[in-house]
Formats: sequence, C-alpha cells, structure tokens
Amino acid sequence: MLPATSKLCAAISYRHLRNMTGLRRQAAVAISQELSKFACHSPGPSTWINQVRRRSSLLSSRLEEKPFSEMEMSYIKQGEEALQKSLSILEDQDGWKTETVVGNGDKVLSKVLPDVGKVFRLEVVVDQPLDTVYGELVDRMEQMGDWNPNVQEVKILQKIGKDTVITHEKAAATPGNIVGPRDFVSVRCSKRRGSTCVLAGMATTYGAMPEQEGFVRAENGPTCMILHPLPGSPAQTKLTWLLSIDLKGWLPKSIINQVLSQTQVNFANHLRERLAQTAAGS
Repeated sequence: MLPATSKLCAAISYRHLRNMTGLRRQAAVAISQELSKFACHSPGPSTWINQVRRRSSLLSSRLEEKPFSEMEMSYIKQGEEALQKSLSILEDQDGWKTETVVGNGDKVLSKVLPDVGKVFRLEVVVDQPLDTVYGELVDRMEQMGDWNPNVQEVKILQKIGKDTVITHEKAAATPGNIVGPRDFVSVRCSKRRGSTCVLAGMATTYGAMPEQEGFVRAENGPTCMILHPLPGSPAQTKLTWLLSIDLKGWLPKSIINQVLSQTQVNFANHLRERLAQTAAGS
C-alpha cells in the first residue's frame, strides 16, 4: 500500500538537502493521498484521517519555514511512517481475535501480521473529555511513571518541531520478575485536528542514549493511540491503543502474549485512576 510513498520519503536524503523543496512537497502530497485512501475504505478512524489529511499536507510548508537537519528529517519521516503503518493496521477489521474482555467493557484484541508479528488492540472508554486525556498522555507524558506502575520513567530526549519527539522509556519489571526491566528509545509523532488526535510511535536509535546497564533494549512499533469523543457523549473519550512490541531476550511467546494483553488492561485502569485524581484536584 505504501511502497511508492516510502520510496519518495526515503529519497529525502543528505545528497538532496540543498535542493529538496519540491521533493518535500511531493512527499507531503503522497502522504495526503495515502490518508485519503484510508478514509475511503476505513470503517474505523476515518473521521480522524479526513481531519489530519489537511494537517499532513502542510508538512512541506512547515519544513520550509524552519529547516531541519538531516537527522531531524529522518526522525520526522520515521514518525510519519509509524503513523501510516499504525492506521493501515487498525483500518483492516479482519482477523482480530478477542484476548480479554473486562466487565466494564474494556477489551483487548489481537492479530498476527506477517511483517510485524502479533499486535494487540485495546479499546476502552474513559469518563473524561478528550482535552484532559490528551493532556495527560502528551503534554505530561514525562509524569507517566508517577501513576503507571508498569512505567519506571519517561524522558523526552529531543523535540523536533511541533509534532515529533524522541523519548527514552524505562519499563518496570513485571511481578515475580517474569519479564525483567526493559527500556525503549522511540520516535513519537502526535497529530491533532479538531476533536480527534493520534499518538504514533516506533523504535529508533539515538546516539546520546546507548543501551543502559541493567536493562534489555526492547523495540516497539508501529504503535499508536487514537483518541476521539464518544459519539453523543463529549464528556467521554474513546481510546484505541495499538501495541506492537519486541521484548527481546529468551521469552516464551505464551508469557509475552499474557504480559502484553494484561499490560494494556492495567494501563486503562491506572489511566482512569489518574484522570479521576486530576479531576478531583481541580
């Protein structure tokens, strides 16, 4: 679905940095066209895709206003790639199997993709408006370790423009140390248009953050969270979380699958508690 777009984006390389305005525009147009295709066929996040398409079409003009280095351009491209891959996975409704259904309606689905492996999809509704949820997950992402026991620390290593950040995340060990401490270096791309937003990401490399002693460097992505108001109830937010992780190390698949699906269920519970505390404090 994305070969031509990927090749076009990949062509934005060091050799062409001095004369890349036209190529940037072509890449932005190609991305916009791909998102349009999703909007025509997707029964899921099509509303968001229609909204964000206009935002993506502004990519080249923003780049021209503030030139980025070769490395920064590479990270921006990775963030856009994570966004596109995540949406393409979510818009395909076939093949999803139920992993967990909780009494409050939370559910985790999964499917196996040939080029990615097993991915998990959390679908929940939280009793807080989108702005509150967005603020907690994006604006205050470095505070996630304060309320999510599965996360030891989230640190922003670099901000690139308005939409892209490089982060380092340390995951806490699971109970009984079934899965030891992991850490991740990720590029994250956040897009918001109107009342819907997406937070996409994937593993990357960052020279200033080599592998850390005591942690196994795992890889995530493509992954994303899509947020939008619950239809007919703007005070509630529908959250869909696509999770794809390679934990590395010698771990049985049965344990990995159990840990990842339970991690998503736990995340929803911890997020609700955090949002409730924030609402009570305000």
